[in-house]
Amino acid sequence: MKTKKAVTLSFIVLISVLVLAACSGSSDSSSASGDGKTVKFMHLWPEGSSAQHYKIVNEIIADFEEENEDIKVDVEVLSNEQYKDKIKVLSTSDELPDVGMTWAAGYLEPYVDGKMFAPLDDTIESGLSDSFVAGTTEAFAIDGQTYGLPLELNISTIFYNKAIFNEYGLEEPQTMEELENVIQTLKDNGVEPIALGNKDAWTGSMWYMYLADRIGGADVLTKAIDRSGSFEDPALVAAAEELQGMVNSDSFVNGFNGLADEEAKSMFMSEQAAMYLIATWDLPNFTTNEDIPQEFRDSVGYFQFPTVDGNGDTNSYVGGPGVGLFVSENSDVKEEAKAFSSYFVEQWGERAVTDVGIIPATKVDAASLDLPQMYVDVLEDLNTATNITLYADVQMSAGTAQVHLDMIQALLGNDITPEEFAKQHEDALAAE
Repeated sequence: MKTKKAVTLSFIVLISVLVLAACSGSSDSSSASGDGKTVKFMHLWPEGSSAQHYKIVNEIIADFEEENEDIKVDVEVLSNEQYKDKIKVLSTSDELPDVGMTWAAGYLEPYVDGKMFAPLDDTIESGLSDSFVAGTTEAFAIDGQTYGLPLELNISTIFYNKAIFNEYGLEEPQTMEELENVIQTLKDNGVEPIALGNKDAWTGSMWYMYLADRIGGADVLTKAIDRSGSFEDPALVAAAEELQGMVNSDSFVNGFNGLADEEAKSMFMSEQAAMYLIATWDLPNFTTNEDIPQEFRDSVGYFQFPTVDGNGDTNSYVGGPGVGLFVSENSDVKEEAKAFSSYFVEQWGERAVTDVGIIPATKVDAASLDLPQMYVDVLEDLNTATNITLYADVQMSAGTAQVHLDMIQALLGNDITPEEFAKQHEDALAAE
């Protein structure tokens, strides 16, 4: 039987490797010396919303093509949700790109079950075996084989506008009661408290996951998903009640359930909302992205998710490995695709740090780099983390993940009760 692995302390302890020596291994791309071969590559970092990512990807591709003159990389770029939708469509007609992006655990399973993704253990062993932070490749493994090369490592935190907080004498909240007071003060002064785009319901899921963690402990949600527990656990019902309470007290921007995450992000970055819960994949927008005004970047801070009624460990995070690269099992240029994916991972690590400002899944010599203070702070948080729970929809199978996202939408829309929310999840998980 397949097992889904939540990201826990067992690999968090080793994240300190991020500040150790960079891996210097290099892969052999000589196997990709095809005669005029084209590798089709699809990614989800558009220039408009992920400018730094987009730039570095193009630079890596240009370097790869220069070193491998017989290989051309044909690129297609889509936004996150468009990408997910198109990959589903392409998979039904066996037209996946030669190299694309995937998430770990439950998201990966149907593609592996359908023999659509190629095992990549040979690629790892031939040049990347010492490259990855401990535990990251395991999240992309099923039945002992690895089907994705991880690119990112993320934790989610609440980013906030320091200028707005200072204007109204607000401090970083440590407890949910303090957060509620911050929200009330902002509302009293006509400021939208929290940017949320729950049309992409994984954003609301992060709020729910944190409340579950703080109320029920670090493993309550994971146990419900892996069936060693129940989704009708009182703590999971209480988390739903708490989140619905935030909705009813107008904690989120107006119309949040119909807004996409990109729209919510825009509200935060245009200073129309004071807070925004998102993962560290957005660090570039607050640190290195020169397209964002320096004044705004200087005004962004972050804080850990608060405790709830005295419960919860603020060093316990929602997060885990982000996207990774897959190679299509049925690619006509599989060896070239593997060579490109290996080259991409090698080049991505340090560039992701210095030029993009995100935390890569590969080891880098962060101590030798000149990094923004926020990036250093996040690395320190990772080194002291007691737990990282993998995003719920990633832990789940595709079908159950859709139930989860639909129920998050319904819960925040006040269309179901917390008890109904929990039961719908339990029924879907039990059916598997």
